[in-house]
Amino acid sequence: QVQLVESGGGLVQPGASLRLSCQASGLTFRSYAMGWFRQAPGKDREFVAVISWNGGRTNYADSVSGRFTISRDNARNTVDLQMNSLKPEDTAVYSCAAGSFYGLGQNTGNHWGQGTQVIVSS
Repeated sequence: QVQLVESGGGLVQPGASLRLSCQASGLTFRSYAMGWFRQAPGKDREFVAVISWNGGRTNYADSVSGRFTISRDNARNTVDLQMNSLKPEDTAVYSCAAGSFYGLGQNTGNHWGQGTQVIVSS
């Protein structure tokens, strides 16, 4: 079955960097756009970033643009999210998802991971 497993979360101070990774299995990885999403306590799931099947197109939420970078490795079936200049408001559970480029940008995906916790606090 399809599995998306996130890793790399943790507790960091404001201004620090963190790199999340999502390992995919059970699907034809290069057939999917991949996205990162986050959900803070008491809030709805929020789109963070999306990358096309070949990495040629990316899109970011305004709140992370210029600080976060999404990338993928189709040989390893992984998609990463490099997060720099982290802020307390970035605190959330971060999940990856597989789907269409447009659908992921609309917070809709075919397959979802369980998520990894990121806490930004001094």
